[in-house]
Amino acid sequence: MTIDILPLRATDREDWEKLARGYKAFYQTPTTDAEYQTAWTRLLAGKEVFGLAAHVDGRLVGIAHYLFHTVVWAPKVCYLQDLFTLPEARGKGVARALIEAVADQARKEGAVRYYWMTQEHNSTARTLYDKVAKYHGFIRYEFPLLNSN
Repeated sequence: MTIDILPLRATDREDWEKLARGYKAFYQTPTTDAEYQTAWTRLLAGKEVFGLAAHVDGRLVGIAHYLFHTVVWAPKVCYLQDLFTLPEARGKGVARALIEAVADQARKEGAVRYYWMTQEHNSTARTLYDKVAKYHGFIRYEFPLLNSN
């Protein structure tokens, strides 16, 4: 099995959305059609956020979305915001290939750190993450900025 990792292309739109919807459903994050369209437009522009597609036998089976940002202690770090593969592609090296491809981009951009988050219950992903990265024990909190009535 050959895994081809490429930047997202306009022809990936339909398959990308199926994967993106799967990702959002997994994390129970309601997302509107307009938000999917905005995300797609931003990913294709490749200026602030970036997307990679994993293809196996010409079929899109996984996606990774990432971005670069500055932190107080470093000029550039890379954040892997979204990573998702089709269930039938799991355990076959697709997610690892996407993680490595983002790492390559981070190195090319001069990022000094590359990180991501996942939910504690995501044991399938964490099994891989524990092999390729180091868990530092951080817990994430979110302060609500929008009035949610």
